[in-house]
Amino acid sequence: MTYSIAAHCPRTGAFGIAITSSSICVASRCAWVGPLGAVSTQNVTDPALGPAGLALLRQGLGAPAVLDLLLKGTPEPEWRQIGVIDRYRQTALHSGAQALPQVALARGDGCLALGNLLASTSVPERMLAAFAAAEGESLAERLMRGLEAGLEAGGEIDDEHAAGLHVADSFDWPVVDLRVDWHDEPIAELRKLWERYAPQRAAYESRARRPSVAPSF
Repeated sequence: MTYSIAAHCPRTGAFGIAITSSSICVASRCAWVGPLGAVSTQNVTDPALGPAGLALLRQGLGAPAVLDLLLKGTPEPEWRQIGVIDRYRQTALHSGAQALPQVALARGDGCLALGNLLASTSVPERMLAAFAAAEGESLAERLMRGLEAGLEAGGEIDDEHAAGLHVADSFDWPVVDLRVDWHDEPIAELRKLWERYAPQRAAYESRARRPSVAPSF
């Protein structure tokens, strides 16, 4: 019911996830980013894996060790799909035997994509190819292009209804946290939100650093 792309930006140190699903409010359960890593948790979702994974990444554990502990801590891991990226750009992926077909996973340099109930097993690879082709753009923009490429490659068998775009860097709070909880074309709607937010992002970050001189709207 879900496909996602997660990545680390070596230039800025940021982590991000873009995700979509036929399920309502997918981003609230499945996409977790922090200044030291990212965790995707999907298929039959255990949302607790997101905060737990970020906490383990803060303790200095690498992605493979984090994934191992998450699988040991969740009920019936054979129903879960999980992706983890750490500060060293290491990635770790899991797709349990009970994940909804078709399932596909892909990984690149500091990035990963995973999905279930896909129209084509090429979806994750196409997402990573679009992400790589957008090198030089912001991490959020590259993730958006990856998500759009996944849709163009067939997306999932059911119609997508929810989507999210999330980026975190030096702050504990995400600098990009955009969600479409229910829409007939959630990825297109997410694109509109991102294009509206992108020009204002720096101003909102400056309010955290120096509110006395930060711009207002």
